[in-house]
Amino acid sequence: MNQINLIGNLTADVELKHSQGGTAYVNFNIGVQRPYKDKQTGEYQSDFPRCKAFNKTAEVIAEHFSKGSKIGLTGTLQTGQYDDKDGKTTFTTDVMVNQVTFVERKGQSNDQSQQRGQNDSYRQAYGGQTKGQNAQQQKPSYAENPFKEDGPVDISDDDLPF
Repeated sequence: MNQINLIGNLTADVELKHSQGGTAYVNFNIGVQRPYKDKQTGEYQSDFPRCKAFNKTAEVIAEHFSKGSKIGLTGTLQTGQYDDKDGKTTFTTDVMVNQVTFVERKGQSNDQSQQRGQNDSYRQAYGGQTKGQNAQQQKPSYAENPFKEDGPVDISDDDLPF
């Protein structure tokens, strides 16, 4: 299976372009923070994958996102290679975007980055510590047993679906 899901911030404004055949496309990079700290520096590290989108997806990205915007992407990884002008082979890895997710409301990125620091929501979603959190993580609500006060469940009858 070749599927990738990313949440990150655009590193630059996106420019919508059109191929000679009229296909709309955008090329851009997003900064995606790793969910752990570097052992040597104690800082969170980021990756900056190159992304490509076409047609309506490209138009939506160009119209609704700008530098610093938080964006969610679903797509596939595509590798390739080419020979540069010096004859050296260059290998590429691109995220071919199939779907876009609006992760924040318009204008929210500036307010959030000033109040909580950039990417705190990412760390919180993936189990990292954020500023002001206690060292002890709280269990997510979905991990609680909704039947805990009902007592033992009687499974002695034969009407079970399995």
